[in-house]
Amino acid sequence: MGLGKTHVMQAIGNQILAERPDLRVLYTSSENFMTQLINSLRQKQVFNFKDTFRKVDVLMVDDIQFIAGKKATQEEFFHTFNALYEAKKQIVLTADSFPHEIEHLEERLRSRFGMGLVADMQPPELETRIAILKNKASGEGLELADEVAFFLAEAIQTNVRELEGALIRVSAYASLTGKPITMALVRESLKDIVKGRDKPATIERIQETVANYFKITQADLRGTKKSRLYSHPRQVAMYLCKQLTRHSYPEIGHRFGGRDHTTVLYAVDKIDKKRNDDAELAETLATLSDMLRR
Repeated sequence: MGLGKTHVMQAIGNQILAERPDLRVLYTSSENFMTQLINSLRQKQVFNFKDTFRKVDVLMVDDIQFIAGKKATQEEFFHTFNALYEAKKQIVLTADSFPHEIEHLEERLRSRFGMGLVADMQPPELETRIAILKNKASGEGLELADEVAFFLAEAIQTNVRELEGALIRVSAYASLTGKPITMALVRESLKDIVKGRDKPATIERIQETVANYFKITQADLRGTKKSRLYSHPRQVAMYLCKQLTRHSYPEIGHRFGGRDHTTVLYAVDKIDKKRNDDAELAETLATLSDMLRR
């Protein structure tokens, strides 16, 4: 799923060993568990197999859902689980769904998986996605502008794997064309990936996107603070509301803290005139518009 389950599991194992290097920690995938079981049966070395998985202090199995529907593997894992549990050892499992949602999983395993601590991993939030991109780019020696990182993080919200894949694609495209990573290059290199993800632009989405982009709160956009730190993003948001939605000036003003329609009209006219002479503002508007159409 690309949510980082494997990384979290490996981090748990590393932390355990850092604090207790004397413990025996075994990490494996469910596929490897099944493969080793099959090989042990063929070679008549079942006892060696059992020693491998039952004489550890911590057993970590990744993607346990893949044993579902496999009778012999479920049978062996059931006994392995019981042996470790009765010996008061630790068991850490990952899956792509909750225990009760794994189809074709034996009920006795389902109940055992569910009796421990179940942690639900959600896709990372915008700020985390931006940080992941920045860290990845830094590790690859890439210069990634804030607006590019923000655009990628907004456009790809599904999982980390797809997000990193998009960055790799952008980097490869830049390398092949000999061009720097700009918004124009990102739009061109990812045009087929983001195609078909269009969402209707609403005032709520515009406020959220603009607030995140300028690193202020949505309350600030709707509030009364007059410094440019808040007034400029507010005017940009009002402009985008008029350009991307069918709401009237009075309706937009109402959603920005009950402002008069003349305030919205002033903001829209100001941004519209300024964007012709301000390349940075024009690029910001284009970036935000692209994100709001995704």
